[in-house]
Amino acid sequence: MSIRVGILGYGNIGRGAEAAISRCEDMELVAVFTRRDPASLTIKTPTAQVVSADDMEAWTDKIDVLINCGGSATDLPVQTPKSAACFNVVDSFDNHAHIPEHFAVVDKAAMESGKLAMISCGWDPGLFSLARIFSSSIITDGRHYTFWGRGVSQGHSDAIRRIPGVKDARQYTVPVEETLAAVRAGETGEFTARQMHTRECFVVLEDGADAAEVEKKIKTMPNYFEPYDTTVTFITEEEMARDHAGLPHGGFVLRSGEVGYKDAPHKALFEFSLSLESNPEFTSSVLVAYARAVARLAAEGRKGCISVFDIAPAYLSPLSADELRAHML
Repeated sequence: MSIRVGILGYGNIGRGAEAAISRCEDMELVAVFTRRDPASLTIKTPTAQVVSADDMEAWTDKIDVLINCGGSATDLPVQTPKSAACFNVVDSFDNHAHIPEHFAVVDKAAMESGKLAMISCGWDPGLFSLARIFSSSIITDGRHYTFWGRGVSQGHSDAIRRIPGVKDARQYTVPVEETLAAVRAGETGEFTARQMHTRECFVVLEDGADAAEVEKKIKTMPNYFEPYDTTVTFITEEEMARDHAGLPHGGFVLRSGEVGYKDAPHKALFEFSLSLESNPEFTSSVLVAYARAVARLAAEGRKGCISVFDIAPAYLSPLSADELRAHML
């Protein structure tokens, strides 16, 4: 029997989730919920319906798990607890500093409704989180490092686009190769933000905008750019469309340290890496795999809120336990 899936939101993540579900023989997309006029939205799954988000509650018994595909800034803090009152749900909330409070709110809603909710699912937080917990549990004497990129940061790109005079922008986060090489060589020191990443900005200006002023505002922007070595390159709309239309990303989690007795140590290095042509489509594929797990766990009676740390890998796979032992173990 197929797992019946709903998608809330049809932006980059929602479209990616639809694509990922199309590759899963054990899952079926039954509805896409949207805040737009449903008649204005065309999806690629002919058997699924497009439904107003206002009518979601009528689908409570028709969906095994709902994938929330909104943004972390304003959408998910509201949508996930609200939808957890009706559905088993998965979201990709990625504001690391606010994960504990988001978890608490969603857990309360899911416990009250008897549903199961999973938050902060993706590759960071998500797969990178697993890499950090695996490596730190095994290499107990060491330090872990996370490098992001080279890839487009959608949040940083949006921050640039909000500067007066900017028509369009893409910002690439780039690991500092010397620091990455040092960690791979076994160095376990502390590195500043500037030592770990640089930021490359490609900007299309509005007509008459002051390039020097825009560059100054970018490079001095607190938190986003001021702590980093930042380059700004001004390009045309045509160059933006030709060279920067995609959303690639990736990165590395490393833990460098020692194993064995302290008086006879041996170096150990754990590394997990991703290289992605499409950040949204990969993130969506992670969400869909964990949606399978949430549907299975909910059928076993689990409720409340969970994270990637609470799900055994076997629940992610469409293969049976016998098949996993025969081919994956």
